[in-house]
Amino acid sequence: MTRTSLVLLFALTGCAAIGPDYAPPQAPVPAHWRAAANDQAQDSAVLAQWWRQFGDPVLDGLVADALAANTDLATARAQLREARARRELARAGLGPSLTASGSATRSRSSEETGSGTTRNLYSAGLDASWEPDVFGANRRGLAAAEADLEASAETLRDTRVSLVAEVAGNYLDLRSAERRLAIAEASLAAQAETFQLTQWRRQAGLVSELDEAQARTSLDQTRAGLPGLRTAVAEARNRLAILLGRSPGDLDTRLAATGTQPLAGDAIATGIPADTLRNRPDVRAAERRLAAQSARLGAAEAARYPSFNLSGTLGFDALALNRLFTGDALAGSLLAGITAPIFDAGRIRSNIAIQDALLEQNRLGYRSAVLTALEDVENALAGLANARQRRADLARAEASARETLAIARDRYAAGLADFQAVLDSQRTQLSLADQLASATADQGNAQIRLFKALGGGWTPER
Repeated sequence: MTRTSLVLLFALTGCAAIGPDYAPPQAPVPAHWRAAANDQAQDSAVLAQWWRQFGDPVLDGLVADALAANTDLATARAQLREARARRELARAGLGPSLTASGSATRSRSSEETGSGTTRNLYSAGLDASWEPDVFGANRRGLAAAEADLEASAETLRDTRVSLVAEVAGNYLDLRSAERRLAIAEASLAAQAETFQLTQWRRQAGLVSELDEAQARTSLDQTRAGLPGLRTAVAEARNRLAILLGRSPGDLDTRLAATGTQPLAGDAIATGIPADTLRNRPDVRAAERRLAAQSARLGAAEAARYPSFNLSGTLGFDALALNRLFTGDALAGSLLAGITAPIFDAGRIRSNIAIQDALLEQNRLGYRSAVLTALEDVENALAGLANARQRRADLARAEASARETLAIARDRYAAGLADFQAVLDSQRTQLSLADQLASATADQGNAQIRLFKALGGGWTPER
């Protein structure tokens, strides 16, 4: 190959790559949320560690341990390392390769058929090869690998977002089950006192056996609900242990009941929809997968064009070791080659069609991720507003039920009311107290869903 040909080949290597140049898609983003929201600009520091808004040190510690030891998160980290290694492998395809070799041979010919002499042969050399990326197939491959790496990083962040939300949600479920169990146990103790009072009044001839039987039935019914609540407590503790990479039961002492159900403050800055799409790792990952597939389509299209190869050998061959690296022992060769597809029965064309179809799938996947993110936030906002309203209504109703129960007990003890009024008041108060505990958990979980929908739980790069 002449010097002019080499210069031309190097010039072609710097040409634009074959295939479409990627441009980020325009997402259909509304200007504001439909549901009532605080569209004040998001505080990235608050959103990155949103669980601290619940003001619960135990929850803070659980999240920290989960981020350090969760198996799903560790798997996502390993996948990120794999993607980084694949990127480096693709980058290596752009450069030349150089290998060294050496050998020493000692041979003796037959005295019957030859001279019967012994001969030594020593050789050493370097082999180099390079495939100039004239039409950009390797560059497109590197671009795809880099986009895959970025998508893997976003997937790691998305795993973190989901993990933090799951830990917080299970913690709130645990505290809810503990609260409901405490309510049921307190109600059981109160009903036991009522049952004892009914027994005394029956022995005194003031009430019939029916009142005593009704009191016993109510007592047994409340007692029957305790095992289910205890099971819910155990399951929530075990689930938290698994999320932290621990064995079931390892956190029982650490998760001793506190008697409180944590709630975050009411003011949650949602920002505008565009903020959410920039902060959602799943949307960011979908966009990076789209970029990677666009590069793969370019690589497939480049396969229609010729490929070039340069290879060379520089070596030394000598009969004596002390003559190996002398000028007389020098040998070398240089080879330039070109290959071009002529007929492949449509393989290249079919591969291009496959990559183009995959590109359309990724484009639709990105649009779906955007729409899902918008839906998640709208649903979370509506759910949180309704959960707050329901909890406020139940709090007022439960307070009234407690007053009504106290009045009914006093009137029954004074003989001014029948026992049915006490039973009805007890059932109503227990039901409302249990519903209030559940509503508190529902409001907390609605807050968690909103934080997750906004993409909270990771720190964006500055």
